[in-house]
Amino acid sequence: MNPGTNNSSGIFAIFMGTLPEWDSEVEFIKTYRGPMGFDEAKFLEAAREIDNVNLDGYEFFTESLKETVQCKIYRKYDEVSGLYEYKITGLLEDVGLDVCKNVYMDLEYRKKWDGYVKELYEFDDDGVKSIYWNVNYPWPMSNRDYVYTREMREMEINSIPSVVVLAESNSLSKIPEKSGVVRVKEFHQSLVIQSDAFMHYFDNPGGSIPTWLINWAAKTGVPTFMNSMRDACLGYEKYTSSKGT
Repeated sequence: MNPGTNNSSGIFAIFMGTLPEWDSEVEFIKTYRGPMGFDEAKFLEAAREIDNVNLDGYEFFTESLKETVQCKIYRKYDEVSGLYEYKITGLLEDVGLDVCKNVYMDLEYRKKWDGYVKELYEFDDDGVKSIYWNVNYPWPMSNRDYVYTREMREMEINSIPSVVVLAESNSLSKIPEKSGVVRVKEFHQSLVIQSDAFMHYFDNPGGSIPTWLINWAAKTGVPTFMNSMRDACLGYEKYTSSKGT
């Protein structure tokens, strides 16, 4: 979509390795300081991928071409973890920058529109502001939970207003693991939103996950999440009005 329209596209991607060289101009504007602080290079890496998605080593996996939500999914096998890395480019129609940012950052609202959330809250973990997230998995799989930190920055990328959010697992957390729930210990995520928008995500769910479930998550779960995210964005004004905010 062109900058300035009332539309948003979302690019979901995983980045590993060194930072490539690009000509993109990036200016930091405002920072929502996360608990530990992320290296500036990580923000630049995510920001620059919105215009230069690097698909070296990736293969096309699947796509969804619905009228209001579109995405293409690419994958690359990682021999170290035995998992696939995914990069997903996507489009959400009729969703603006500020609304998309607010919906993504609002944990209380997430609990209302995301049916996979069992528990989700922010807490202080020995001075580090962290997030606990318990995710419902289909029976007979065990739920997964995450303890992670995140940080948001507002910036301009090639003079286009943008928001970048980074998140990663907090390996120093003292939150005990729960019986019957598998703790996800390898997790990182980034989201870039413009008048067009962008996101990046990776986790190692641990345990024994059948191939069919992984394929389902990539082929069906991602488009379903994007549909839910779009609906949540369209309903956010009504939600905030009902809260009197």
